[in-house]
Amino acid sequence: MKDKVIIYTDGACKGNPGVGGWGAILSYKEESKKIYGYEEDTTNNRMELTAAIQALGTLKFKSKVILHTDSKYLMDGINEWIKVWKENDWRTSNKKLVKNKDLWEDIDKFNQFHDIEWKWVKGHSGDIGNETADELANKAIINKAEKKNA
Repeated sequence: MKDKVIIYTDGACKGNPGVGGWGAILSYKEESKKIYGYEEDTTNNRMELTAAIQALGTLKFKSKVILHTDSKYLMDGINEWIKVWKENDWRTSNKKLVKNKDLWEDIDKFNQFHDIEWKWVKGHSGDIGNETADELANKAIINKAEKKNA
């Protein structure tokens, strides 16, 4: 994993919809950075996507990235659904507009710019990166932090 940015992301929501938070930890070589943020009225899925967007948006250069998430929604979306959505003008197979289209468009831009390997991790299973991202997402809700570096 030399010279790759390692990212762990997570989103959280108290109520769905409700108050939400996102968190991410980015590591490159010997450096690491923790970021998190808060939204007043959101959903868990939006926070999962926002965590990835915010983390990828932190990168200053085109990068090789391994992004870890516990969100099946994010994984299925980026690996399976997004190609068809784009072909169908951001509509589902039922011809309905894709939920969270604004965030999916951002994810798509980052996915095309960076060389990203998307990895799913089981949430709350002791994976230190995932646990840290989860703590940051919940910290954002508790502190109502709009966007912070930890």
